[in-house]
Amino acid sequence: MSQSEVKLLEVKDVEKIFNVKVGTFEKKDLHALNKVSFDIFKGKTLSLVGESGCGKTTVGKVILGLYQATNGSVIFQDKDIAQINPGERGLLQKDIQMIFQDPYSSLNPRKKIKTILEQPLKIHTKQTKTERLETILQICDDVGIDYTYLERFPHQFSGGQRQRIAIARAMILKPELILADEPISALDVSIQAQIINLMMDLKEKYHSTMLFITHDISVVKHLSDYVAVMYLGEIVEYASKTELFKSPSHPYTKMLFSTVPDIHTPLMTDSVLKTGEIQSPIDLPKGCFFANRCQYKDESCEAEHPILSDIGNGHFARCPKIGEF
Repeated sequence: MSQSEVKLLEVKDVEKIFNVKVGTFEKKDLHALNKVSFDIFKGKTLSLVGESGCGKTTVGKVILGLYQATNGSVIFQDKDIAQINPGERGLLQKDIQMIFQDPYSSLNPRKKIKTILEQPLKIHTKQTKTERLETILQICDDVGIDYTYLERFPHQFSGGQRQRIAIARAMILKPELILADEPISALDVSIQAQIINLMMDLKEKYHSTMLFITHDISVVKHLSDYVAVMYLGEIVEYASKTELFKSPSHPYTKMLFSTVPDIHTPLMTDSVLKTGEIQSPIDLPKGCFFANRCQYKDESCEAEHPILSDIGNGHFARCPKIGEF
């Protein structure tokens, strides 16, 4: 971390365990998060990347307070928000806002767009009616929403337009931190680039701090300052965007990179397809969680769980064999 970077949020050793039913009379622990730690710096974007089921969205829900952490802490504004009660957390809603994955379900279908955008201002500010309208018109300009749309209902819009409205709602209070949970995955491919460009423009204009959750490694390249790669509830690699794309080190990160199509390799390679799917977070193995899919594994990988080690230049990886392959 450079001296110019100020820590806004600190996630430290967060665990989230669900007790789930696995049979008629049996329950077991599902380890959704396993001692996850990372920092988010003011004005920067950290991307959490990984396959479905790796725990990315659970991290976001713990930060939001939708899930309470089983263990660990989430430090924001000098408070551990992982353990505070719902009443205290309500005071933080102004400073932490969420852009949800599905714009079709994240907007109240019975409310006009003007009402949806005005409600946060009524709850969290002392603005007059005239001032609220000015704020709404300004955010509409910023996200590309025509003023005439304000009297319409969400069902009258396309998916891309709805996501613009959802982004406007999240940005209207100028929050300290924005959590974006796969904000383009439910959209048509032709619209995804427009929304990514919009988020990049808003980040620059408002100097936003963002946690961007995605399974798409190609999107990360455009938005991120830092990247954390997750696998089975834990971070297996962490680095600046530049460092990660220059030298991905963990076998899982390399696998993710190999699934990104380009003009030379438009399809996933056979070696990637043969690695199978992420295993269940119930009854986790003693050793490396990725060992059963890793082509470089040996007996030592299955005997002891690896730690997240510094491999230089602020680059961390959870594999003792870095440099051997």
